[in-house]
Amino acid sequence: QVQLVESGGGLVQAGGSLRLSCAASGRTFSMYAMGWFRQAPGKEREFVAAISRSGGRAVYADSVKGRFTISRDNAKNTVYLQMNSLKPEDTAVYYCAADLIPSSNYPAVVPASYDYWGQGTQVTVSS
Repeated sequence: QVQLVESGGGLVQAGGSLRLSCAASGRTFSMYAMGWFRQAPGKEREFVAAISRSGGRAVYADSVKGRFTISRDNAKNTVYLQMNSLKPEDTAVYYCAADLIPSSNYPAVVPASYDYWGQGTQVTVSS
């Protein structure tokens, strides 16, 4: 079992920044890839960013590339999502997820590849 707890969400004006954190427990954190997804009201859950086990590889959705940065601290069992230049369309519930058996060195971008999910944290960007 893996437990994931997100924090750091909130209300911010357009152009502002937030840093989300996801603390993991239950298994060796460095053994699994991590991802961030988001879901806006009435929309499907979508990929945001993912990072490999070592942190050496990261992938991003085109919509956030250049604005968001994913990182991880394996000593602290935590993955982060630094979000800059936020836009109203970034408003959503953000979820972190763990992929316990990555199929390659590149982190997965589809929700079905992930085995455990956090409860989500709300991010609201006002215009």
